[in-house]
Amino acid sequence: MEQFEPKDIEAVLFDLDGTLLQVEMADFIPAYIGGLAAHFADRADHGAFGRTVRGTIHALLTRPGDGTTNEELFLAALERQFAITPALFGERLAAYCADGLFGLAPLVRPLPLARRILESCFARGLRVVIATNPVFPRSVIEARLAWGGIADFPFDLVTTFENSRYCKPNPAYFAEVLGRFGLEGRQAVMVGNDTEHDLAARQAGIPTFLVDTWMVDRLGGNYACDFRGGHLELCRFVARLGRPNH
Repeated sequence: MEQFEPKDIEAVLFDLDGTLLQVEMADFIPAYIGGLAAHFADRADHGAFGRTVRGTIHALLTRPGDGTTNEELFLAALERQFAITPALFGERLAAYCADGLFGLAPLVRPLPLARRILESCFARGLRVVIATNPVFPRSVIEARLAWGGIADFPFDLVTTFENSRYCKPNPAYFAEVLGRFGLEGRQAVMVGNDTEHDLAARQAGIPTFLVDTWMVDRLGGNYACDFRGGHLELCRFVARLGRPNH
């Protein structure tokens, strides 16, 4: 990793869950899949639908990438297994978001310092990316942003399964984000709480800040990061990046 120069940073990539909001994904994912399955009860057994969705999400996390978007891979699996067409999925997903997704809101809690951290980034003229793992539709990610009290920020990019071809921890995920803005790794920083998914940004040449407030260590301590701290330390860290707007 090249020597870190705060003034050279032009973009900050933020993980979402456990970084900018509080959520137990171990509770959120089953609740989301269960609610979605209920909208396809006429097409698929609840258990079989859930297993397919979980299996497809796992496939997204481990895919090498073949030029298709994550959404295309996901929808192809549902059509293959249950003859659920992309159009039908879109209709039923919209219905779920309209009449049932709000039931998951209590599983997501705002993080008091999140707004201050984001405001500091925008005040310093940085591009701000919500680099959440793109295994969910945009509507579901936007709901979490809203429940976390940060949906009103003008993010430069939110990675969703519609606009992404890779997932974390594949280094290609980070390279794809950099490519959207014509940036080199040294011009960005990845902020997240997952030692495997988020710190993989280092493989794309991006320095990392490990948020250890709710750290998820999938690697048993076998990881390396460039910076580390809680949300107060993160707040101080981003205040040094880039150049303030005048």
